[in-house]
Amino acid sequence: MKPSDRIERFVAAMNIQPTDRVLEIGCGHGVAAGLVCAALTTGSYVALDRSAKMIAAAAKRNAAFVDDGRALFVHAGMEAAELGRARFDKVFAMRVRLFQDEPERARELAERWLAPGGRVFVEYDAPGGAA
Repeated sequence: MKPSDRIERFVAAMNIQPTDRVLEIGCGHGVAAGLVCAALTTGSYVALDRSAKMIAAAAKRNAAFVDDGRALFVHAGMEAAELGRARFDKVFAMRVRLFQDEPERARELAERWLAPGGRVFVEYDAPGGAA
């Protein structure tokens, strides 16, 4: 399976609605960001990544969504990120090692940003398919 197929399948499973407020933890190159933002109309997307290089690449790849105010890319790790009062309908992470190594801690960190009724979506498989 191509990486883009895996990402498309994961994003489709979240059933993004046009008004959703979505947070991605560990956005990497921003492939999922484009898929999520394309489904949004009045909703919003925020991405976190601890790598400045990945944030720059993701923001560049999704410049149209940044320009229209639909997407925001934040250079911060999950543990240190400060998002103020922002709350999200859907929080998701793919291949974020903390969810594999310390799942309870990672989930607790992610849940602090959930809006009432919100959901966390996580997938972890090691690159190359081996877990």
